[in-house]
Amino acid sequence: MIVLGFDTATPSTAVGLRLTDDTMLQVRDDPGPEERPGHATRLLAMAAELLAGAGVDWNALDRIAVGVGPGRFTGLRVGVATARGLAQSLGVELVGVSSPRALATAVVWGGSRVAQEGLADTSNGGARGVIAVIDARRGEVFAAAYVPADASAMDHEPALPRELTAPRAFAPDDLGDVLSDVAATGDQIARWVAVGDGAVLYRDELAALGIEVPRDDSPLHWVSGETICAIAASSAAEAIDTVLPDYRRRPDAEVALEGAAPKGASG
Repeated sequence: MIVLGFDTATPSTAVGLRLTDDTMLQVRDDPGPEERPGHATRLLAMAAELLAGAGVDWNALDRIAVGVGPGRFTGLRVGVATARGLAQSLGVELVGVSSPRALATAVVWGGSRVAQEGLADTSNGGARGVIAVIDARRGEVFAAAYVPADASAMDHEPALPRELTAPRAFAPDDLGDVLSDVAATGDQIARWVAVGDGAVLYRDELAALGIEVPRDDSPLHWVSGETICAIAASSAAEAIDTVLPDYRRRPDAEVALEGAAPKGASG
């Protein structure tokens, strides 16, 4: 199965390609702190560049995959609309992938990359949990907790991480609520690592909770187009009109318009 996948939930634009022999390719656009995200202007060009480099025609694609967030509103709208448009025009399958799950999956499946970050040793007991933390702006983050799933010896594909708490918005000082929510499930997690641009931004708050955060420039903080493709390849296809952005809260523009409305005005 040939899968083209991308994620635009963060300022970065990540595009991945999975070939029939399971080879994974990826291109990324990671704007600097003072640069605007290039989702609208770069996404399709990056996808075309990746396909051309691999010698794959658009019509050879079997499936489109897209990160549905939660994350930045404008990026999600661009990404999901582009994915739906491509799936419709090419007549191929579509899969929506949780962006926090993709972050966690990259850690769970990370192998040598995770070991290089000093995160692989769990010999002191217990499983390592992963908290995916995406900057939600407005002084908040979207966070969700995951643990490696139990896999049988018969499994030919690595198992996706198990979601312990669904993504929702938190103030940085309330990130401890994620651990409280996990404790309420009865799961005992010995060690936590947090990844994502929100984890970099609020490293001190996470460290105060005893949660490890990889170095700021670690690739583990990026939502990977390759991981989006890998998850989608092992997931069921969805009806195009059911793949929607996962906002988890009201869009920034809607809040701004409400704040600008004259007192006493009704919507």
